[in-house]
Amino acid sequence: MTSLADLRVIDAATLFAGPSAAMMLGDFGADVIKIEHPRRGDPSRGHGASVDGVGLWWKTLSRNKRNAAVDLSRAEGQEILRRLAERSDVLIENFRPGTLERWNLAPDDLLRANPRLIVARMTGFGQFGPMSSRPGFGTLAEAMSGFAAMTGQPDGPPTLPPLALADGIAGLAMSYAIMLALHARERTGRGQVIDLAIIEPILGLLGPQMSAYKALGIVPERTGNRSTSNAPRNTYRTRDGRWLAISTSAQPIAERVMTLVGRPDLVEQPWFASGHGRVQHVDELDEAVASWIAERDADEVIARFEEVQAAVAPIYDISDIARDPQYAALNTFVEAPDEELGSVTMQNVIFRMSDTPGEIRWPGRPLGRDTDEVLAELDYPDERITALREAGVIA
Repeated sequence: MTSLADLRVIDAATLFAGPSAAMMLGDFGADVIKIEHPRRGDPSRGHGASVDGVGLWWKTLSRNKRNAAVDLSRAEGQEILRRLAERSDVLIENFRPGTLERWNLAPDDLLRANPRLIVARMTGFGQFGPMSSRPGFGTLAEAMSGFAAMTGQPDGPPTLPPLALADGIAGLAMSYAIMLALHARERTGRGQVIDLAIIEPILGLLGPQMSAYKALGIVPERTGNRSTSNAPRNTYRTRDGRWLAISTSAQPIAERVMTLVGRPDLVEQPWFASGHGRVQHVDELDEAVASWIAERDADEVIARFEEVQAAVAPIYDISDIARDPQYAALNTFVEAPDEELGSVTMQNVIFRMSDTPGEIRWPGRPLGRDTDEVLAELDYPDERITALREAGVIA
């Protein structure tokens, strides 16, 4: 049994944030119907690596979704979405504010037709405000949230992540918001509209920046791999050329690390008793740890850290992850059978549930793979489906 098998979700969003929220619902059994433009498709099909022209990112992002190709800019396509919304639990969309209204698909109208519908609206800047009409992507959220300003080396430029970080965080936040709305519906019997701006969830994960700014005037600066909350915390190179990361967020761990590297005298200093105090002496602490690690191979360093129960991890690339026994034990990656590529290796569902586990039933499907099936469920006769295809409304 899966948690969400009784839910139908319309994924009318594009690229990453909205579709990733829909993916997470589909991973736990929701019937997710992905709506794409019949000729252009979702732009995410062309992002990242591909095999024989088939995008691998798409395969993961659109797993467990049925695929219907519908032109929502056409009146006939809008009618399809309207009828689908009447029979669904959730609609996820990321069009610019005003687009649904222009298409006669305003949330208020959809809710009148289906009072139990959850309309999940995801945009770069939200549904109102001076920037609401601008195009917004995760990169802009990473810039405006303060993330880029505090990421990178102190003498280097602000640094953006090499992946869709803000989109992924927003997707997690939206899936959470949808579950809250569904839970509320159990009590009230009513759906509602969710307005999520991609610039906000990532900001919420960056700590009490605004609290510190308002109270103390603190503007975070770039510190490289160091932390402003505790020390030592950095990446360190071993004698055999590998990189390790250590963290000393907990006071006992910091004490064990410095004793291990031969500097128990530092542990006795009054300033060592707090993360804030250690940060004031970060150069001395880093030097002690870095020099000790540099004299040893990675395997020895890891073994010694484990002996004293201190926190250490190797810096992995994907080839290391593929060989790691912990990920193997967790079944973090699975082989998903695929009708186009035979099979695709992808990350499994992101957590395990004892009674209602999720699963990957299939990877992202070809454009329009399930259009006929979806329209038949909406009581469209075969001849009408054929006419809509000939008119270019569907594919």
